[in-house]
Amino acid sequence: MKKGERRKQELLQIAYRMFISRGYENTSVDEIIEEADIAKGTYYYYFETKEQMLEEVIGMMIDQEMEAAGRILQAEIPVPQKIIGMISSLRPTQEERPIEGALMQPENIVMHEKIRKKIVEMAVPLLSKVVEEGIGQGIFACDNIAERVRMLLVISSSTFDEGCFTERDIEVFIDMTEKLLGAESGTMGFIRELIR
Repeated sequence: MKKGERRKQELLQIAYRMFISRGYENTSVDEIIEEADIAKGTYYYYFETKEQMLEEVIGMMIDQEMEAAGRILQAEIPVPQKIIGMISSLRPTQEERPIEGALMQPENIVMHEKIRKKIVEMAVPLLSKVVEEGIGQGIFACDNIAERVRMLLVISSSTFDEGCFTERDIEVFIDMTEKLLGAESGTMGFIRELIR
């Protein structure tokens, strides 16, 4: 990694920690500059705006989520657990909630949607491999795998990301997932325990 790229990554790590500890809205560019012990010009060499920095911090988070999903793909666990484990790995951690909260602000809704689309785009090939593995094992029976996986990701994101879901939502999600993937009833029942 070149020195300039390494410096940019260091700035992203500092911003990441500050956004988590203070919240995005409560962290100023000047505070990031002070924490990084750099000149203002150095900051603006790498980032035109604080929003651009947020977008790149989120890109860094997505890369980490994809790495985690890749590790789950390789894990020796049952296919249904792989699917849910991978979907769970694509969500911000508890400590990353302040950053996610910044995305929920009305002024960041476009960025939030761009990020959601990017996650889906990157995750579909990984999850499709797991579904294909499940088909090979006779657990699932479906075609149009990529399209089904995309639907599963979008629905799970819409249902669970905001954290406002009911027991009925969980039951419908389980039923829908089983039907979407052509699994026997009860195959995905373990989701109840994971979500609660």
